[in-house]
Amino acid sequence: MTIPNGPDGPTQVEIFRRMALLKANDDYTRKMVTGGKLFIPYYSYRGQEVIPAAAFVNLTDQDYLCTIYRGIHDLLAKGLPLPLLWSEIAGRADGACGGKGGPMHLTYPEKGVMVTTGIVGSSMPIANGLAWGSQLSGDGRVAVATFGDAASNIGAFHESLNMASVWKLPVIFLCQNNQFGEHTPFAKATSCEKIADRAAAYGMPGIHVDGNDPVAMYNAMAEAVARARAGEGPTLIEAMTYRFHGHVFGDKDEYMDKEVKAKAIENDPYPRFRAKLIADGTATEDQLAKIETDIQAEIEAAANAAWDAPFPDVSELTTDVYGEVA
Repeated sequence: MTIPNGPDGPTQVEIFRRMALLKANDDYTRKMVTGGKLFIPYYSYRGQEVIPAAAFVNLTDQDYLCTIYRGIHDLLAKGLPLPLLWSEIAGRADGACGGKGGPMHLTYPEKGVMVTTGIVGSSMPIANGLAWGSQLSGDGRVAVATFGDAASNIGAFHESLNMASVWKLPVIFLCQNNQFGEHTPFAKATSCEKIADRAAAYGMPGIHVDGNDPVAMYNAMAEAVARARAGEGPTLIEAMTYRFHGHVFGDKDEYMDKEVKAKAIENDPYPRFRAKLIADGTATEDQLAKIETDIQAEIEAAANAAWDAPFPDVSELTTDVYGEVA
């Protein structure tokens, strides 16, 4: 098993590009919701951009991703095209799921995006199934299940980790610990200080990492992917972060400590990583500014195209409901 020695310069720039995409997309989505252009339930991921951006550069298009309803950042980082995303969340027929999935139920198998589920914790048993299929076929694919901290307290988490360890499945359990399970602070609902410590009970490595540090996040995922591809089984990664908004966009977030939240926003990892790349000589201001400008133009173009696209035909109400029996 060979583990990469940290991300090189071009990889760090690619991580920044993905972070810029995720940040700009969330900013623009919230603008469209508050402006009355989009009428959707929206679970903002702002503040969590580093985790998928740095983790998924270690994956291929063929590797699997199973994510949750606060998972648009995961989908974009895995390669879901912006036009398909925006048409889908706008409910248009040319969206990734024909306009019938919305922001909480997106798929795009062409890039390994297999499911976005609204059921807490259900990404994990699904990822196990995909990893088992990969193991049986010997195709070398890795499956990743992302989930929030509160999902580590339900049965599916424990059942999935046990099965994955027993069968040495090529699966990675990636917990994005943003400090809250819906409206409940982490410490009030979880019995242990670190979710990563729970890995020991299932005989697999547990990695506790700063999910706001792109290099550390990259290295943690690189190690887990290397283990999975080498047939050494699953890994649990707990990536520590902090979400900048309430559980669902628009809630009053009165359960969030104002000082802690203000400190987290002050330490926003996006501008910090941007400044680091320039200071290290990895990228120039002009180079990063162009990345940001191009991404903003792509997002606006995708959104504008979505507004002009048709809604699904009424006949779609009964399509994809039942399978055809031969």
